[in-house]
Amino acid sequence: MTDTFKHKGLRKKLVGELKLKGILDENVLKAIETVPRHLFMDEAFLEFAYKDTAFQIGAGQTISQPYTVAYQTALLRIKKGEKVLEIGTGSGYQTAVLMELGAKVYSIERQKSLFDKAKILLPNLGYNPKLYYGDGYKGLPNYAPFDKILVTAGAPFIPEDLKSQLQIGGILVIPVGEGSVQIMTVLDKVSEDSFEKEEFKEFRFVPLLEDKDWRE
Repeated sequence: MTDTFKHKGLRKKLVGELKLKGILDENVLKAIETVPRHLFMDEAFLEFAYKDTAFQIGAGQTISQPYTVAYQTALLRIKKGEKVLEIGTGSGYQTAVLMELGAKVYSIERQKSLFDKAKILLPNLGYNPKLYYGDGYKGLPNYAPFDKILVTAGAPFIPEDLKSQLQIGGILVIPVGEGSVQIMTVLDKVSEDSFEKEEFKEFRFVPLLEDKDWRE
């Protein structure tokens, strides 16, 4: 598959829709306009690639709605060169958006089939994150601390391991809730054991799964 002028035009239109929905971070919007979302989806869904909707990508997972990707990414306030831990690689779309912002991305995926696809697809598109197969609840202690941590699945609580792997002054963005709806939550780490917490809008995510050994 290729990235055509039509696809680029559809991305530009999508960015316009996101602006109307309140996404105003120009760097995030530029990343959304740059990343070819259609290449992260099954060919059967190509006509829906630039609609602001989530779609199934296999293994019970989805490629997030572009609005959700943009909203979470904006909350991270990423600066170029920052070290970012992503929990839930999924299709790799969010990973690519983070990398377009200049982040050094470490990403964990629990579903082996998705991990295997992302490990091939992302480098083919020019993105080279550090990808790991394993339990997102545990994070990547060997590579901590991280400037930012993004969780792309619904968690019933905020894992202590992730809080401990966040740099002082860093930001953790995570959707928290035990039911089908989660509250987008931001933790700012102000000291080794002190956090400022802020809650935002409600979203719907697939659940964050655990209990896997991770490996590169």
